[in-house]
Amino acid sequence: MGISFWQIAIVVVLVVLLFGRGKISSLMGDVAKGIKSFKKGMSDDTSSDNKEDNSKSDGSDSENK
Repeated sequence: MGISFWQIAIVVVLVVLLFGRGKISSLMGDVAKGIKSFKKGMSDDTSSDNKEDNSKSDGSDSENK
């Protein structure tokens, strides 16, 4: 008792009728912007963490010498 093509097609048609094509496309655009923003934030955090780690290691190296 799996999901067939016709069941998926009926659900898609109902969603399009309820929300409209414009609403769905704008929603997908907002989701894409959110994903891009999240990736940018994660890369910024990673680069700032690396800079902090490098500055900490630079200071500890001079203390050990």
